[in-house]
Amino acid sequence: MAKKSKKKKLSNTGVLATNRKARHDYTILDTWETGIVLYGTEIKALREGKVSLVEAFATIDNGEVWLRNMHIPEYSRGHWTNHPPRRTRKLLLHRREIDSLEGKIRDGNRTLIPLSLYLKDGRAKLELGLGQGKQDYDKRRSIKRRTEDREIARDLGRKFKGIKA
Repeated sequence: MAKKSKKKKLSNTGVLATNRKARHDYTILDTWETGIVLYGTEIKALREGKVSLVEAFATIDNGEVWLRNMHIPEYSRGHWTNHPPRRTRKLLLHRREIDSLEGKIRDGNRTLIPLSLYLKDGRAKLELGLGQGKQDYDKRRSIKRRTEDREIARDLGRKFKGIKA
């Protein structure tokens, strides 16, 4: 009798949404991985991959961290139990993390921005960043640095391949 092959259970991880505009508009000083409290139809809608973090931000109210303006559309096969799309959702952090966040935000001109939403071992996780707003000249400087780095990498690649410019 042949041995049964033991299949390794794949952990379902995958990025559901990223906030690319956040890294352009803000200098990210620090990041945290947070859990997020969701209703049943919200997690099903997340797995369909139709979530938007573009206008989302986080606030700290009464010692709790809340995510506001994240858009999770209604579940396509849901009915009267569907969730409101822009509901305020609670983020799960340890007390000492919340206290340190509160102190860093109080220092001034900093905000909490969701950077990415992903599944980790079947649970929804949110990467939360502490951001400081960029001025227009900072944005131009980072764009210039990025294009210079790209050109240097391109030139090095050509050099290693033996192609003359």
